[in-house]
Amino acid sequence: MKHRLKLNLLASWGDHLTGVLIGLFLMPFVLRTIGDEQYGVWLFVCSIAGYSGLLNLGFGETVSRFVAHHRARGEVDRINQIVTGIGSVYLAMSVLILIVSGVIGHFAFAWYDWGTLSASDLRTVIVLLGLNVVTGLLGSVFGGVIIGVQRFDLERAAKAVSGIARLVMTVVFLQKQQALTTLAVIFLVTTLIENIGLVLIAFRQLPGLRIGFRHFRRSTLQECFGFSVFALLDNIASKLIEATDTVLIGLAFGSKAIVPYYVAQRLMTFIVQPLQLIGNVAMPRGAELEAGAHDARLRVLVQKGLGLAFLLTTAFFIGAVYFGDEVLTAWIGQGYPESHAILLILLGSQVIATPMRVLRGVLFGMGHVRLPALVYFAEAVTNLGLSLLLIKPFGLIGIALGTAIPVVLFEAAVLMPFALSKLKFAPREFLHAIVLPQCLPLLLLWTYSLLVASCWAVPGTWGPVLLVAVGGGIVLGLTWLAGWKRQVRRSALMS
Repeated sequence: MKHRLKLNLLASWGDHLTGVLIGLFLMPFVLRTIGDEQYGVWLFVCSIAGYSGLLNLGFGETVSRFVAHHRARGEVDRINQIVTGIGSVYLAMSVLILIVSGVIGHFAFAWYDWGTLSASDLRTVIVLLGLNVVTGLLGSVFGGVIIGVQRFDLERAAKAVSGIARLVMTVVFLQKQQALTTLAVIFLVTTLIENIGLVLIAFRQLPGLRIGFRHFRRSTLQECFGFSVFALLDNIASKLIEATDTVLIGLAFGSKAIVPYYVAQRLMTFIVQPLQLIGNVAMPRGAELEAGAHDARLRVLVQKGLGLAFLLTTAFFIGAVYFGDEVLTAWIGQGYPESHAILLILLGSQVIATPMRVLRGVLFGMGHVRLPALVYFAEAVTNLGLSLLLIKPFGLIGIALGTAIPVVLFEAAVLMPFALSKLKFAPREFLHAIVLPQCLPLLLLWTYSLLVASCWAVPGTWGPVLLVAVGGGIVLGLTWLAGWKRQVRRSALMS
């Protein structure tokens, strides 16, 4: 199991690295091809379409959690009942999504200024995105099965294939004319490729998996709803935090103004997403350990995940303070002066949010969903309120502050004490085991960054930026490795 956990993390990080490399190339390519105005419209439409993902009713996490739990007990019939029940609900939701897509496509042109996009093109894009959502929704049942059996490597492989196909098709087919329709078609085709792959993998990895009316149990569906209602609340909060910023900027300043904010948000996502994947991997692992009452192993899992997330998120923030502007220039160009400040605000909040993502994943796996979901929802509502309050006086910076401030208020002050109490971590133990071991590597990284920035005006091109990043990684890695070895020797002497 220990090797499986490491393999899952490596697979997740490998898939993310593929996604980062694709994104680093694809986003500037699309911007140059279709321009800020059309790209802003695309982001605005996708942000609105993203809310339809809430119709999964929180069942994605439910499938993963219950599959992991019942598989640990050898209860394959229960897994079939869960997959059949949730698949039936998703089929009904798919019909609703297609109806809503048609209605929105019919009336959307009268609600907003879509620039040069014609009414017929807008309707086509919205319907295609609706089909894309349906495909992802139905396929997510099987993705949840794969995650539940802890084969992240295969689940991520399907996503990687989809991402590479999207890259190739975008480069080959995208032109300025009919650009948004072309993008919508590409997204639909690659989503079909990915989810067909998930279906095939799920049946192969769980040979006893069956779907049929004879497996449908209303009582099983009710049990799933008991967990999923809070997972849904968590998803609503996530959508409010992730998509609402884009929608608010589009409504307040127009679609073109979305691009500078999205540039910073996207780079922040590239940085923290591999660390957030630790929480995704920890969720089914937490469910499995909780089912077998392996408390000591669960604590070790949390300790390692939190320490790594805190170390790397803070390290990236230090790097962004000194060299973030150069990274943005190398990636996108010099046309977005506000993006660096936005990046620092968003990434600074992730120093707290990313480790808390690990804790939330473990708590969900253990079945403690109520308070984490309520806290996250309160954070999202506060995010929306602050963004509305700050957008007028501070513009895009106000939106970023509205996102960052609630993280500190809710996750550090409320979620962290609750999670540590459930995992039986005393505050002093948390400080000594998780926070303090990371301080020396981070201090040396900060010293390195300060010296490099004061001695060398780093050009905004990839060569020097990568050279500085590699140097920082060596400083951080060697210092952390020396501290880890010292800790291992101390533990051996004590035992």
